[in-house]
Amino acid sequence: MRMRAIGAILVDGPKAVGKTSTATQHGVSMWGMDVDAAARAALAAHPVQLFEARTPIVFDEWQETPELWNHVRRAVDDHEGKGLYILTGSSRPRDDVRMHSGAGRIGRIRMRPMSLYESGHSTGQVSLNALLNGEDPEGRAEELTVPDLVERVVIGGWPDLLGAAERQAQTWLSDYCRTIAEVDVPGLGPRRNPANIQRLLASMGRAVSTPLNQRALAADVGGSRGPIAYETLTNYLDALERLMLIEPLPAWRPHMRSRTRLRTTAVHHFVDPSLGTSSLGVGIDALMKDLNAAGLHFESLAVRDLRIYAQSFEATLSSWRDSQSGAEVDVVLETPDGRWAGIEIKLGEGAVDAAAASLLHFARKIDKERHGEPAALVVVTGGRFAYKRPDGVLVVPITALGP
Repeated sequence: MRMRAIGAILVDGPKAVGKTSTATQHGVSMWGMDVDAAARAALAAHPVQLFEARTPIVFDEWQETPELWNHVRRAVDDHEGKGLYILTGSSRPRDDVRMHSGAGRIGRIRMRPMSLYESGHSTGQVSLNALLNGEDPEGRAEELTVPDLVERVVIGGWPDLLGAAERQAQTWLSDYCRTIAEVDVPGLGPRRNPANIQRLLASMGRAVSTPLNQRALAADVGGSRGPIAYETLTNYLDALERLMLIEPLPAWRPHMRSRTRLRTTAVHHFVDPSLGTSSLGVGIDALMKDLNAAGLHFESLAVRDLRIYAQSFEATLSSWRDSQSGAEVDVVLETPDGRWAGIEIKLGEGAVDAAAASLLHFARKIDKERHGEPAALVVVTGGRFAYKRPDGVLVVPITALGP
């Protein structure tokens, strides 16, 4: 759709999610800015040459030559047509690179690892968008057991791991995480210690689906030497965000019916739950022996899928935490037209009653005069059945959910 609406498209996301493969399916010509020295030289000496190729032109790993952004923006202004240029990248340029925003010329599409629906592990018969439009959940779920779902957590949604066994996936993910620590993060700037990055990833793996505690992270990374400096930690976290490997879930700050104090700390999630389990060195057996931990990693998997499905109708995701009572809702979904929904995520079917009670409590505290009634209250589970409860809360297996 964006190819028909705007002159250029930026396709970004972490490495190995299929950006280049997707872009080349829509492009005619391609310049690999990370490997093509001649293309980089042409950009420096006479950039117009790069834009004389047949369109759509793909500029792969464009962030290796950040000045290309402004040239693409100008080319959109100078040439009539839509979908002329596609830029792909797996990191964002430094803040000190001066770039025009590209508004009105360059649209953006974020790619993530595949959802369960995309990998064939969800039927997709229950549409998230339809739930927000007031429809009841009806549809068949894929027959995945709890161990099956834990396997999807450990293997993740990486295209290279479609059909992979656990051991093969663990080897691939171990190499991926080691490359992050030894190559990708240090490549974004000086004074980034690979061993510190590996310890940070493991600490974040233990803290997945919880508010980010920077003091605890600094202590974990520093170990026996004492906590690392706050500035160093924020530098590391910024690098992981630039590589689009972590996606904090920001706190929702609605108008409340009472003077409820809300937490403002973002909830931590990796772009794919497998990064957390791989950084910890845990697999299916270990998670099945610790179902509390499995539930947190399952929550991260569900957040990944919800982000992907919500992206199709431009909705945003947040979290909600009551500082005084400790009440919380895993996801608050908001659409551009002002509708909102509360979503709780539970691996086991037996936790549905408690999750529904939490959602109803949450909905009662929101100022409806300012926000309106919730479009839906949903419990996403690792269970088997989709239905509407007598209290109005919707229950949806993640293996039936889709856009």
